[in-house]
Amino acid sequence: MLTFSKMHGIGNDYIYINCFKETVTDPEKLSVFLSDVRFGVGSDGLVLILPSEVADFRMRIFNADGSEAMMCGNATRCIGKYVYDMGMTDKIEISLETNSGIKYLTLYPDANNKIESVKVDMGKAILVPREIPVNSDLERFIAQPVTVDGKEYAMTCVSMGNPHAVVFLPEVDSLDLEKIGPSFEHHELFPDRVNTEFVRVIDDHTLQMRVWERGSGETFACGTGTCATVVAAVLNGFCKKEEEILVHLRGGDLRIIYHEDDTVTMIGPAIYVFEGKMEYPNL
Repeated sequence: MLTFSKMHGIGNDYIYINCFKETVTDPEKLSVFLSDVRFGVGSDGLVLILPSEVADFRMRIFNADGSEAMMCGNATRCIGKYVYDMGMTDKIEISLETNSGIKYLTLYPDANNKIESVKVDMGKAILVPREIPVNSDLERFIAQPVTVDGKEYAMTCVSMGNPHAVVFLPEVDSLDLEKIGPSFEHHELFPDRVNTEFVRVIDDHTLQMRVWERGSGETFACGTGTCATVVAAVLNGFCKKEEEILVHLRGGDLRIIYHEDDTVTMIGPAIYVFEGKMEYPNL
């Protein structure tokens, strides 16, 4: 039997497997199977919680199409809740190894000693195009004109461990992301594909965002994408460093601070949905 937990960070939902107890031999195929809402469980992908030689814990994350991601901000918060609530640690400050480096989490227990929200030091924003990666020789890719499906967008590119393209628009509610999202994801500018954030500026402390995630489609939230969005908003002059920015996503809100040293802090909830057991599928 395979034991798993379903958790979400403001609607960005993943299946979590505790690999201190369970063995997963084919995570790419398992992620595709479990993510299917009809034949599996239904999720944006699969997260493995693993031992680490360099941090308190390690995570691997797989998208709904089976591709492996570098990291996920919402999933880091959920892992913080999981390891504390399940008694795997009694520390409220932990380190988490990801494919894009070690992230540092601060856990906030509620009155019942369960984790309600988590603050994550997301590290430094990467702005050099070839490191994001973007096929560009510019020093930074800020508000550059990019044509997608015959329409020109002013695009800002940032990596927060995953590559992001941020586009600011007058409104985002009416966008048909199922139609335009794949064209951004697979644009020739991005050798590793890209996550795309479509953003409306409400004021200098408030943004509204929708996200198309590579390998998963539109999701209700994206932690690294929200961080990239705030960085892009500062670079475009809409917001300021060292000020907390509230970002409204389809699944809820995140609070982000872009610091003077180019590091980014993310604060948001982590929600446990349910635990389940199933026969390990024949993949």
